[in-house]
Amino acid sequence: MIHLTRVSLRLSSARDHPKLVPALRVIYAAPTEQAAEQALDNFEASDLGQRYPAIVRTWRSAWPEFTPYLAFPPAIRRVVYSTNKVESINSRLRKATRNRGHFPSEQAALKVLSLAVREQINPKARDANHVAAHWKEALNQFSLFFEDRLSIQ
Repeated sequence: MIHLTRVSLRLSSARDHPKLVPALRVIYAAPTEQAAEQALDNFEASDLGQRYPAIVRTWRSAWPEFTPYLAFPPAIRRVVYSTNKVESINSRLRKATRNRGHFPSEQAALKVLSLAVREQINPKARDANHVAAHWKEALNQFSLFFEDRLSIQ
């Protein structure tokens, strides 16, 4: 998602960025695929869409990869909008396993990863700024959306 926005901004003049960002937000924040497609059509017909047809072409060519994002609830969208948050979690998991080296069993490795995720969700006071924003709300949505793949104990 963030990559589409960045490409769009690269294809446009910096003076148009303040108008372009809210126009694109209407597309990626749409509640349904049909609403997003309508927003993209409206953008294409707008002055900005006429001035930057390459942005419209970019969004249309990425549409099949973009539309699965719209199936998620807003709380999950906020977490996966930027890959930085996902990469932050992955980095913490890699650090947790790297610092321990060898695990006697798969269950031991899973326990360490579970504790690392728990620490990410309920940080110590000194790490409070490093937690993904809205993570608790997203965790609730993940547990509903991926009920068969996520078990919270």
